[in-house]
Amino acid sequence: MLTRRSLLLAGATLATASRAQAGPLRLAIVPQFPALELHKAWSPLVEALQASTGLKLELVLPSSIPAFEAGFMQGQWDLAYMNPYHAVMAHRAHGYKPLVRDDDSLSGLLVVRADSTVRQVTELMDRSIAFPAPNAFGASLYMRALLTEKHGLRFTPQYLKTHSNAYRAVVAGTAIAAGGVKATFDAEPAELRAQLRVLFETPATPSHPLCAHPRLPEAQQQHITQTLLGLTKQEAGRKLLQATQLDRIVTADYRRDYAPLESLGLDKYVQRN
Repeated sequence: MLTRRSLLLAGATLATASRAQAGPLRLAIVPQFPALELHKAWSPLVEALQASTGLKLELVLPSSIPAFEAGFMQGQWDLAYMNPYHAVMAHRAHGYKPLVRDDDSLSGLLVVRADSTVRQVTELMDRSIAFPAPNAFGASLYMRALLTEKHGLRFTPQYLKTHSNAYRAVVAGTAIAAGGVKATFDAEPAELRAQLRVLFETPATPSHPLCAHPRLPEAQQQHITQTLLGLTKQEAGRKLLQATQLDRIVTADYRRDYAPLESLGLDKYVQRN
């Protein structure tokens, strides 16, 4: 006869088998940079997480920001490193929960060539401006809203997939200005940064979080969070975090960090896939 204990043990065995059959947890990274750069930065951290937690992880590098968005809007990613407004969208869609973020704030930048005669945002009226993607938060979504509503600017957006491409469009002269963020701008080679000048900066917000889909058990979420925080206690771990822009890693909280973004009125600037 089956006892209550045997039923519970059987249920636990089936649950374990189901998780095993589901395969590794999929960790997707928003493609601010080319895939090769992201792979180089994130692969060592993923390997360290696997070794420390015993969880199997698959690093996913979507081909574009819209492809990344489609993934979390469909609930495909178990874990995802995403921009602040993505955190709002993902929370609304599936209840994704921010686990950690960098303690540095995020600021969107609008850059022009260093030798450009443009000195005021209003001088960009009816010009072509490069952006990574429509919903890249500081670099595009928040930036376009501020340019339109605060400065009354009309402009033609060019969406070039990555921050790196947008910066290079300005250097090449195919766009008069480009949206980016301080972190990606600072990561560019010094010789490229020397050819650009910051014209405008958005108000600061909390930075990109690493979020978990609610299907991940709370124990797994906590294990991942504590493992990442623990990496700050060793030099090798700090180097891994620095490569992924999480070098000043802290715990994240949706209500404190990202819910305030809901009041910015950005939904009308979001482009749906």
